[in-house]
Amino acid sequence: MATTNLSYYDKATIPNAKSFRFGIVVSEWNPDITQNLLKGAVEALKDCGVTEDNIVVWDVPGSFELIYGCKKMVTSQKVDAVIAIGNVIQGETKHFDFVCEGVTQGIVDLNIAHETPVVFCVLTDNTKQQSIDRSGGKLGNKGIECAIAAIKMAALRQF
Repeated sequence: MATTNLSYYDKATIPNAKSFRFGIVVSEWNPDITQNLLKGAVEALKDCGVTEDNIVVWDVPGSFELIYGCKKMVTSQKVDAVIAIGNVIQGETKHFDFVCEGVTQGIVDLNIAHETPVVFCVLTDNTKQQSIDRSGGKLGNKGIECAIAAIKMAALRQF
């Protein structure tokens, strides 16, 4: 369980991101959560020197569709990293398990198959409150954390 603010980062430890281009694929499901994650990610990228024209944002209907959206982003856009943003909240059926496992494995498969890193920014929470807490609430914004991870992965890609 996260107990610290996810939004803290030390800019002195982050590679220069001015020349990088990022893709962000965002699920339209639970938009109050995913739009907050997107906002955090974009603000962090800009704070680290990425220009707005070097951030490409695409929407997909749900978290399961993130896999295809990210694949298309990786194969059709010149990006240095992609951030997959989604939110799945536990319900009364096993649907939660299947979606979470499928999205996780799909992102893993993309990272294995392609040279462009795909960062997993999918909240898989038991309650709506947990998602709120991690998308700009008391635990910060996971979108910020994932943007910083994307910058670091984009820099690693250059080796």
